[in-house]
Amino acid sequence: MSTPPRFDWPALMRLGFRGLGLRPDQFWALTPVELMVMLGRDGGDAPLGRARLEEMAMAFPDNDARGLNEGE
Repeated sequence: MSTPPRFDWPALMRLGFRGLGLRPDQFWALTPVELMVMLGRDGGDAPLGRARLEEMAMAFPDNDARGLNEGE
């Protein structure tokens, strides 16, 4: 029976703290899968960058056309 891969916690912590700018409480609240997705290690596209986030915020604002917040 093979052993599952082990996490390189020091490397993951460096990537989370330095690379993603996470605070320790944010880092430790993530699951390993969430961290991998944020790092772009899920086999998909690269992580969401600032430019794409701003583009999406413009396309999908929190307020509707009448200026009302959701639930009002």
